[in-house]
Amino acid sequence: MQLKASSRYLLAAVFGLSLAASSACNQTKNPTSTSASPEGGKIPITTKSEEAKSEFLQGRALAEKLLAQDSLAHFDRAIALDPEFAAAELARSNSSPTAKEFFEHQQKAVSLADKASEGEKLLILANQAGTNGDVEKQKEYLEKLVTEYPSDERAHFNLGGYYFGQQEFTQAIEHYKKATEIAPNYSAAYNILGYSYRQQGDYANAEQAFKKYIELIPNDPNPYDSYAELLLKMGKFDDSIVQYRKALSVDPHFVASRFGISADLTYMGKPQEANAELQKIIDQARSDGDTRLALFGLAVVASDSGKFDQAVQAMDREYAVAEKKNDAGAMAADLQAKGNILLEARKYAEAQKAFDRSLELTEGSGLSQEIKENARRLHHFNLTMIAAGKKDYTTAKAEAEEFRKGAEASKNPVQVRLAHELAGVIALAEKNYDGAIAELEQANLQNPRNLYRLYEACQGKGDTAKAQEYRSQAASFNPLPQLNYAFIRAKAQKTGGNKKG
Repeated sequence: MQLKASSRYLLAAVFGLSLAASSACNQTKNPTSTSASPEGGKIPITTKSEEAKSEFLQGRALAEKLLAQDSLAHFDRAIALDPEFAAAELARSNSSPTAKEFFEHQQKAVSLADKASEGEKLLILANQAGTNGDVEKQKEYLEKLVTEYPSDERAHFNLGGYYFGQQEFTQAIEHYKKATEIAPNYSAAYNILGYSYRQQGDYANAEQAFKKYIELIPNDPNPYDSYAELLLKMGKFDDSIVQYRKALSVDPHFVASRFGISADLTYMGKPQEANAELQKIIDQARSDGDTRLALFGLAVVASDSGKFDQAVQAMDREYAVAEKKNDAGAMAADLQAKGNILLEARKYAEAQKAFDRSLELTEGSGLSQEIKENARRLHHFNLTMIAAGKKDYTTAKAEAEEFRKGAEASKNPVQVRLAHELAGVIALAEKNYDGAIAELEQANLQNPRNLYRLYEACQGKGDTAKAQEYRSQAASFNPLPQLNYAFIRAKAQKTGGNKKG
């Protein structure tokens, strides 16, 4: 599992954001220092309480091992001991099981940033900028962090996280490797280093990084979970399940591994067993985040089987969990997922109703103006997809143009890629295959749906060899449960793609 909470994973999908990696600051002897420590140039920790610092460090160690739920009590105690502990608020935000808690603690961290050290302040501001989709500021803050603290492994780790989010994996690898050179036992860097190699298709180096991760912390669950995800990606489903079970043998509450097993079982053609694994998460849930993760998984399994009514029911249940806490961000995310399922089922009026309600919730929430603006922009994306599905290409092109202008103005590469996706979808629908290929090749190719669209465009053009290449990539994408893959997996495999493992 990567350093990413499930609630924020959905929010990233909803708002098209690049979220900052989890914050972490190193210990110094002077807890009130606001300059770099003379001992190694590490980012200082600013707190009035040594006991609060101790709790923070314990929580950070757990969070970096992806034991977010276990870290919460330590961060909460650190905050109780020092209510002005900005770094603890940021860490608590990044470990939060719900979107509501994430935003509440992030806002508190921002309000306390001026009381923190310069390094902590830069991390807080970078995190906020990433959440708001302002990737230029995010990068600026993180580059300054590395410049001021070049010997701090977590500074490089966070800048690596920025590049990972922008799909600039070569640069991400550079900073993750630098983090391991500074601190050879810094296990978190080996984890995301493995994911970076995996995203490049370099499975040999990915496996080496994950095995080093296991070697460093063999008594923790996440190293086995991450290695299992690599095996999942490679289509080695049985071997993947073995590694996921190892993670669960270390920690039976490590729900990410059950989520991963559900993907293996789905791709092996065993949806009922996949659902049973997800139900175990619900039965053992320690937070709303666990329950919501499982319900999302159930929606994916149902969508993979073409049972869209069941998928919508699962999303309604997920929405109900967030509604009890009046978690506007999570509710908006759930409605986005529901809208996409309805869109795939060609229930366009119902899809628009879900998308409209999602925007309404965001507009009426206490979320930042930047997030609200991103949501408005995303609404143009959704309206484009609805119009294209209805073959109303005049409306589709007008909405796509509105999205494109906003995306280019935002200078957010994630959103720019989405603009190319829209242009490619419209061109493909109009059988302008050359135009579709040109646009889709500039879209997000970590989205298997775009790979399948490229297959369709190349097939339409008559480029059979290239079509087969894209089809194979789409069919064997094998991610953790996600709707974009569920919508195209069966079609890709029926046309000759990946075989069940």
